[in-house]
Amino acid sequence: MSKREVVVNQKKGLSITDVIFVGVLLAAGAVLKFFVGNLFNAGMKPNFIIAMYCLAILVIKPNLKEGLIIGLLAGIICQFFPGTPYLNLVSEIVGAVVMVILARLPLNIKKFSITPIVATFLSTLASGFAFVGVMYLVFYAGVNIKPTPLAVFLGIIFGTAFINSIIVQVLYIPLKLALKKE
Repeated sequence: MSKREVVVNQKKGLSITDVIFVGVLLAAGAVLKFFVGNLFNAGMKPNFIIAMYCLAILVIKPNLKEGLIIGLLAGIICQFFPGTPYLNLVSEIVGAVVMVILARLPLNIKKFSITPIVATFLSTLASGFAFVGVMYLVFYAGVNIKPTPLAVFLGIIFGTAFINSIIVQVLYIPLKLALKKE
């Protein structure tokens, strides 16, 4: 009689399906940012790419390093749009890392998960505040010009956080079921 061994295959990295899923969602976010974002012009536009990487992170549950890479890719995609160059590289990494951390929290009301809406709202705020913080440091620190009032940015940040959290909450369950994710 031989000794029985249990072999456990651990997931190492994202699957090709996960990578394609992230790519499709980031592309959808880019389309939304281009078409819907052009309706706004107050110095800063809503960024629907954030909603899409939040949705991707919720569904595929990447580790911190993979989430950082998703945020970096989102920031790179943002570089193709008019706006302030390079700031999204920082803000989307911050937003994605916050989302990876918050996506692991079990926030439920009875049997209904509110993790998507809460985590997306807070991740969008983190991204928006990182964007504005870096912008103020880079462009307004030590210069004698009047910066854009912070209230304008706060309205856009909170408005985008609200819209993104609704989008992600509505799409989360159908996408999770379609991809047969637990």
